Amino acid sequence: MYRRMGEDNKDKEGATIRPIEWKNDRLCLLDQTLLPHEKKYVECYTYSDVARAIKDMIVRGAPAIGVSAAYGVVLGAAEYKGDDVEGFLKHVEAVAHVLKNTRPTAVNLFWAIERMLKVAFDNKQRSVDDIKDMLLKEADKMAQEDVETNRRIGHFGQQLLKDGDVVLTHCNAGALATVGYGTALGVIRAAHEAGKNISVYADETRPYLQGARLTAWELMEEGIPVTLITDSMAGYFMKKGVISAIIVGADRIAANGDVANKIGTYTLAVLAKENKVPFYVAAPVSTFDLSLESGEDIPIEERDEREVTHIGGIRIAPHGVKVANPAFDVTPNEYVTAIITDRGIVYPPYKQNLEKLVNKNPK
Repeated sequence: MYRRMGEDNKDKEGATIRPIEWKNDRLCLLDQTLLPHEKKYVECYTYSDVARAIKDMIVRGAPAIGVSAAYGVVLGAAEYKGDDVEGFLKHVEAVAHVLKNTRPTAVNLFWAIERMLKVAFDNKQRSVDDIKDMLLKEADKMAQEDVETNRRIGHFGQQLLKDGDVVLTHCNAGALATVGYGTALGVIRAAHEAGKNISVYADETRPYLQGARLTAWELMEEGIPVTLITDSMAGYFMKKGVISAIIVGADRIAANGDVANKIGTYTLAVLAKENKVPFYVAAPVSTFDLSLESGEDIPIEERDEREVTHIGGIRIAPHGVKVANPAFDVTPNEYVTAIITDRGIVYPPYKQNLEKLVNKNPK
């Protein structure tokens, strides 16, 4: 079982928010279920610990889940005792299977695990110890790439924002949802760093309150002005002309540009189109799933009903009430103004332009 540790876990650059860190042969995860009241880290010693942390949303956000799963493979590989490569590879496959079954919607989870499996199987002529070392190097590489990728997303995306803009965001697509910097909040952070006077309206994001608990906290930590609103207030502020743009993250983007993101995103997109507010999605190329023709093919996770019936462990709904709790919805591509990626900004028609982008060699 993983255990919690103290709160002082800054990275080497002194960043205030570092949700994922490999340290002393274990994975340290900022426990996002305790924010904003407590800043504590969980130590994962085994791949089962990592799987539990992903399921329990101690770590959340598509890029963060992917990198955490990669380190989960590293921990699982370390548990194998012996030098039989064939047996080792079967063990790693079994570890990968467990990790893949934690959460179904975020494609980064599967992308990261498949990348780790490729490293293992492409080097099956090497010794078990060599492959274990290579797996750790690959996970470290993914973690570093994630921060660099997010900074590129921020670089491209901030060009869409003007000084004085008010940006509405949903859920949390910031440093907490990644290894660092963030996707949607990375765009906002980059604009802020460029000296633009940017402020944010953050949806609380029921039922898990990632906006109220995480986005508001993260932006305050970074000194970026933020106003918290309930989800049902978004349309009001759009109609009043307060909102300049909407920027959200994504958990999976289909070949046609349909976007799966936290439940409530589709509602925002429809309201944005009605009120002529640009609606942007910020995501790395690893979030694209071109094997799926449309968002209709994206699996949607159904979560525990207690997330709806309870807040902070206190029941707010009557006993026995029937509950539906889909964690994500799908926004059709016609509502998406542009998709901001680490390789540039993509505009409609998405089917052709996403394929070109994915097949383009990254710089």
